[in-house]
Amino acid sequence: MSELIIPQHISIIMDGNGRWARSRGLARSQGHIEGVERVRDITEKCVELGVRYLSLYTFSEENWTRPQDEIAALMGLLSKAIKNEYVTLMKNGVRFRALGNRERLSPALQMAIGQLEKATLKNDKLDLCVMLSYSGRWDILQAVQSLVESGCPASEIDYDSINNSLVTRGIPDPDLVIRTSGEKRISNYMLWQTAYSEFVFTDTLWPDFRKENLVFALEEYSRRDRRFGKVK
Repeated sequence: MSELIIPQHISIIMDGNGRWARSRGLARSQGHIEGVERVRDITEKCVELGVRYLSLYTFSEENWTRPQDEIAALMGLLSKAIKNEYVTLMKNGVRFRALGNRERLSPALQMAIGQLEKATLKNDKLDLCVMLSYSGRWDILQAVQSLVESGCPASEIDYDSINNSLVTRGIPDPDLVIRTSGEKRISNYMLWQTAYSEFVFTDTLWPDFRKENLVFALEEYSRRDRRFGKVK
């Protein structure tokens, strides 16, 4: 195998927490708890490899339709992780960013997110972008709405203006998107930003996704010939 090509931006659709728990006779919440451990492991591996951006599809706009007890458990787990991961983030030079429709989050969670973002603002080894209450269609819609509300004429709305109005503005598009659990769809995720991303699908459930699984995905990525619609 030739030398690994390290993407600037890796994005992961973390899927399979519920199936992992169910296969073990556990509550779905246990799958989410185990999933948090994998986030820590994969983040540390990305720092080690020199990846500059890691984005994680954590909670979609559609996930708000799940049972209220599961949503409460997820939000509680997120709040706990925000409080507990500060030291690890600082040690590894990781900047924390939460991107999505924050208005749907509780005021307490919004405040905790803001505090962690401010505390890690100057960390420059890796930007960890947690896509929270996010969907691709929502992102495009809010981008266009913000342009219209700003008075931008329709004739001046172009690729750049939309790109600069997305919640991911200033962040390069994902080079590699990994989806776990065997599903082969993007589930309304970064529809604009993944136009030329490479995709790697794995049957491994997210709680079982280890650092070696990430390296395997990078080996597959390194074999790809990215042409961006051009002829080489």
